[in-house]
Amino acid sequence: MAIPVTLTIAGSDSSGGAGIQADIKTFSALKSYGCSVITAITAQNTQGVQKVTLLNPDIVVEQCKSIMNDLPVRAIKTGMLGNSEIILALADHLESYAALPPVIIDPVMVSTSGARLLDEEAVHIFKTQLIPKASLITPNLHEAAALLKTDIPTSIDEMKALLNDLLALGGKAVLLKGGHLQKEKSSDLFFDGNEVTSVTTPHVATNNTHGTGCTLSAAITSYYARGYSMKDAVINAKSYIYQSLLHADSLRIGQGYGPVHHFSAWWS
Repeated sequence: MAIPVTLTIAGSDSSGGAGIQADIKTFSALKSYGCSVITAITAQNTQGVQKVTLLNPDIVVEQCKSIMNDLPVRAIKTGMLGNSEIILALADHLESYAALPPVIIDPVMVSTSGARLLDEEAVHIFKTQLIPKASLITPNLHEAAALLKTDIPTSIDEMKALLNDLLALGGKAVLLKGGHLQKEKSSDLFFDGNEVTSVTTPHVATNNTHGTGCTLSAAITSYYARGYSMKDAVINAKSYIYQSLLHADSLRIGQGYGPVHHFSAWWS
């Protein structure tokens, strides 16, 4: 069986709901072989993050070398990178590949609550060194505002107004995530420079949303590695995360904000 290999470069979530663990679950659910480069170790659960230890940039790069020198990676995604040193080391390393696989960048720099996860220097390096290597970037509304140093969009029209500027950062395409901008539905905007596609599902009322962004970008990566166009990968990934949210309450994991159900289509 020829199975596409996918690589996630991100932090480890000890509770298994987000980060590396969510990505590997998503890759597996969507029929790609997942491997990982870990950038950070976190102590966290469904109630919050207790401690974060960032790894040395050297071991981050060495992990990447080990995988890329052996496994036929078809698509890469990045998540939590942590600081400017890791971002710069990773960007320099990716630059060394003559045939770099497509890179889907989830810019984990501002949480959905608005908390900053990267300082200004790291954001600048991220924008200038890493985003230009992206086949797709998937910012949420807070991240888009931070990248462009503008106000957070409050409507679909304001989201659309940011798309050209986000694309101008150097990536080949943008998926701007609308999240809970609208009460009845969840609308994301995909833009590849040619047309804007609204990718919309009904809003799911659940507190179990931990790892939603990681899971969506991993799903896009898996579908793209399997040969889907980027637009179709986004549409299918949006459907997957909708189903994962729709069945999330059946898991009953933890006492806080639990994970989405990555295997809802396979578990009865």
